[in-house]
Amino acid sequence: MAGSLRELSAHRMSRAAEELTTARLLLSNRMYRSSINRAYYAIFHAIRAVNALDGFDSSKHSKELSQNI
Repeated sequence: MAGSLRELSAHRMSRAAEELTTARLLLSNRMYRSSINRAYYAIFHAIRAVNALDGFDSSKHSKELSQNI
C-alpha cells in the first residue's frame, strides 16, 4: 500500500510540474488568465500529491486545499 501511495504521489507531482511548465509558457506569451489557471492547477496537484502520502483524497478542491491548513 505504501508503495502505491508513493507512486500516486509521484504521478500527481509530475502533473503539477507539467501544469507549472504550461503556466510559464502561457505567462511568457502574455496569456495571463490562462497562466494563472494553470498555476492554480499546479498547486492543486502538488497538494494532492502530498495528501496522497497521508492517504487522503478528495475530488473537491476546497477539501484538498483545506486539508493542509
